Amino acid sequence: MLACRGVRGAITVEKNTRDSILGATHELLTKIITANDIRQCDVASAIFTTTRDLTAEYPAIAARALGWKEVPLLCGHEMDVPDGLEKCARILIHWNTDKTAEEIVHVYLKGARSLRPDLADAQAMMSTRQIDQIHE
Repeated sequence: MLACRGVRGAITVEKNTRDSILGATHELLTKIITANDIRQCDVASAIFTTTRDLTAEYPAIAARALGWKEVPLLCGHEMDVPDGLEKCARILIHWNTDKTAEEIVHVYLKGARSLRPDLADAQAMMSTRQIDQIHE
């Protein structure tokens, strides 16, 4: 049965520059796509957010560069929480799939692994082959 599932991911960005924001977002997005075998035609929409210290570029431009021309995209800023993770970009993809919620692979990279250590640990338990595919 086809359902719309949320696929989450986050990555920390080295610095507030266009290249850093787009490079990190591209890395995160491609690893999410690879880990879940997502086809663009099955993506309903995607929301990209950044912490307020990342303002040099819209992270959704990385999705457009991957060919996501027909996918509705939205960018926004996260809440400014005291002691929150700095320089962080997040993605929420709404994906039409027959996979169950338990089969979805959420991806947290670099410093953002601290946001969801339970998911980071699950990623670490993936087979070597799957991890190699995600990191290519």
